[in-house]
Amino acid sequence: MHCAHRAPWRVRIAVFAAIVFLVPSFALLHAQGILPTLSGTVVDAHGAAIPHAAVTVRNEATGARFQGESGSTGQFTLSGMAPGKYTVIVAARGFAPTTQKDVTVSDGPSQITVTLNVDSVSENVEVRAIAGNSIAGQHALSQDSLDTEVPKSEIGSEFIQNFAPPTTDYAELVNIAPGTISYNSNGVGLGQGTIYFRGFIDGDFDLTWDGIPEGDTNNFTHHSWVWFPGPWIGSVEFDRSPGTASTIGPATYGGAINLFSQDVPSEQSIEPEVTYGSFGTLLVDGHYSTGMLGAKKNFGLILDVHRLSTNGFETLNDMQRNAGDIKLLYRLSDRTTITGFSGVVHTFGNAPNNSPYRAQIDTYGWNYMMENNDPTSAFYQAYNLNTIPTDFEYVGVHSTLNHGWLLDAKPYTYSYNNAQYYPNDSPNDTTGLATGADGSSGYITLANCGAVSEGGGVNVAPTAEAEATAPPGTYANLPCAIDKLNSYRKYGETSTASQSSKYGVFRTGIWYEWSTSDRYQIPSDPLTHFDQPVPKFHENYWIDNYNPFAEYEWHATQKLSITAGFKYAYYTFALKQYADDGGVVGALGGAPYTTSERGFGASLPSVSANYRLLNNWSVYGDYGRGDEIPPSSLFDVAGGGAEVGAIGSPMITNTVQGGTVAKFNRFTLDGDVFRIKFQNNYISYTTANPNNPAYNLNEYYLGPDSTTLGFEAEANASLGRGLNLYANGTVDKAVYVGSGVPSGLNVADTPSYTQDLAMTYQAHGTDLGIIEKRVGSYYDDNGSFHNQAYIAPYNNVDLFLNYTIRKSSMFDDSKIQFGINNLFNSENFTDVFPYNSPTPVGSSTFYATTPISPLDQINLTAGRSFTVSFKLGIFPGRRE
Repeated sequence: MHCAHRAPWRVRIAVFAAIVFLVPSFALLHAQGILPTLSGTVVDAHGAAIPHAAVTVRNEATGARFQGESGSTGQFTLSGMAPGKYTVIVAARGFAPTTQKDVTVSDGPSQITVTLNVDSVSENVEVRAIAGNSIAGQHALSQDSLDTEVPKSEIGSEFIQNFAPPTTDYAELVNIAPGTISYNSNGVGLGQGTIYFRGFIDGDFDLTWDGIPEGDTNNFTHHSWVWFPGPWIGSVEFDRSPGTASTIGPATYGGAINLFSQDVPSEQSIEPEVTYGSFGTLLVDGHYSTGMLGAKKNFGLILDVHRLSTNGFETLNDMQRNAGDIKLLYRLSDRTTITGFSGVVHTFGNAPNNSPYRAQIDTYGWNYMMENNDPTSAFYQAYNLNTIPTDFEYVGVHSTLNHGWLLDAKPYTYSYNNAQYYPNDSPNDTTGLATGADGSSGYITLANCGAVSEGGGVNVAPTAEAEATAPPGTYANLPCAIDKLNSYRKYGETSTASQSSKYGVFRTGIWYEWSTSDRYQIPSDPLTHFDQPVPKFHENYWIDNYNPFAEYEWHATQKLSITAGFKYAYYTFALKQYADDGGVVGALGGAPYTTSERGFGASLPSVSANYRLLNNWSVYGDYGRGDEIPPSSLFDVAGGGAEVGAIGSPMITNTVQGGTVAKFNRFTLDGDVFRIKFQNNYISYTTANPNNPAYNLNEYYLGPDSTTLGFEAEANASLGRGLNLYANGTVDKAVYVGSGVPSGLNVADTPSYTQDLAMTYQAHGTDLGIIEKRVGSYYDDNGSFHNQAYIAPYNNVDLFLNYTIRKSSMFDDSKIQFGINNLFNSENFTDVFPYNSPTPVGSSTFYATTPISPLDQINLTAGRSFTVSFKLGIFPGRRE
């Protein structure tokens, strides 16, 4: 089935031809501009390598500047420099900055060694390339780089380790970025997190791990509770743009959350950690690093294993997670480094498929989710089960070739297997209550759930043995529960070749990925787990993704760089859908299955520029075109179904934005303005009414075009003696536009404003932070009708206090950490999924009203929680 793709082979040939002929031609074009390289190693006073050191090189004659960063073995390479005399400035966390003048760069490779000494005054400061020499930049919770050409937020290890709970996940970490809101109704890192920014919902943006895109295959969403847990994350780069042509992935539509694993350090360490928290939360984590081994100190690894268990903020919403990752680094030569990564997560839980009802929250309390007293209720905990194993593996090769060429290649694979079982509510429930008359109580019985004959006879309430041994077709129409699977495996590779010359940097490459998926929902009897013979739906599908690209970063002057490029995104779907009970494709006239194929393509140009007004102040501008593959559910019936009609092109955004970044000694500021045009946007809607035939299925509507206009900024002020004030804010307006679309309808889940305010103190081993998040009002939709549920403004305050040993001793990095999330126990709605159908105003297809119902599903903020953590740092090599 999935091998019969004629169009993809044409794309493969075209991509191969482009790489074979385009790359050599550029090499010839710039042969006369090939320039030497400067390589070096950053070490401490004992000769141990220092990773993640910021390296700045300045031509003493022309003032031209080049920046880089040392890798895990302390080595760095900078290219594109003319022969001459240079000043080299190197800085790293815990060390005093060092300057070497009159470093000679000749026609061939040049090599230096830079030694850094411990700085007792600023040993707690992480100096990163993006911060430069700015003290305020070194302490900023989030910031952009002076060299950026698009709006980004760099969130480093200082924030992750000191101003987030150890249970954190990436959804919580990006909440500090401008314009972003995220929440987790069960507690930080204790369930699925939700992320919105600039009018984009989860699935409208890429998530990458060490440069590799990750996402579901049906609608390209992400799952923070089963992928890349907090103990794995070294840093985060949040790109709020479609990026340049070299930005890859299935959903550059909105931007990318780029997660990076921790570096392999040069020194051996053992770091056990235990965290206790509210809701019966316990996290036990062990982190080990070998340091760099071998006679050449060219091999090392880091290993992390942890177990997380919690009862959750919401009643009986338990979760257990066992996870481990290992990262290996092998320096094959001075020019080639090989990296290997493998991570495995096994998550077990009792999360239901639906959010709590409005009536349940009003009656049973803010934290209600399930109960364990009435086994006839659909909200009985034991009927809800989740088992979700995931794994992620890659091998990366980074090689410096002759004539200024660099090669990066990463073949990878990963898988997701969500096996879920959950009950449905009674279709006669009118109160929304878990128990009592006209509620869910008394629904889960063999009479209701076990035996409606295929011919429409009466319930006969068979035993489990009778169900299991009955002839096929005897028991159909099991309404009380769903046995669900969403499973996929992906294989792919990212490859980039780049060449530096005195004119700039040329990049070309390709991202290719193939995936196979198996999804089904089968009606089931929750008392016996007997599944109906015919599914509600069952499908297998295969997807090919191709992103060939080429771009050139032209260094027009010492201060101006311009990057222009082109990417072609091509995708193919091949689906096999099995006969079902009418939930999706129906009986198919007796055929066992039906098949279909479809290919999509989109041309994605980009152009951006950065101009350095001063050494510490730059401005930039960007135009980018992003895309997203239509969700697989659009193929459920011929033509896309009644909601969508004909399936069109991929979802497209056109983004124009400009901004500035300034880094003064005691103050940093970056801000941007943006305009985003959304086109061909398929809007997802979850049906909340169990009487609707689409209950438990995602419905999609082809929404009208929309435009988002906004301004966002962030700043940090260093007041001295370790005290800093950080703030960011966003104001935007996202409305639907186009022929026949009335003005004033707001795009769902787009707050009118967001703000972050923080005060931090970092000195003498102490880290204290108070962080407030403010979110303006926004709306939720009801199917194809917009602005049907109003979400009021809300805020949240977190507090963190830590003490860490930073004395370069054997027990360095030992830590006591205390945190409070939602300090003032604020109770806020974050999303509403209406139960009632909208009532159109007159004959309008846009304006409607939706009455509030006790059966509305509600997402909300988790209540106040505490965590206390104890970590022991052991560095055996530092024995006195």
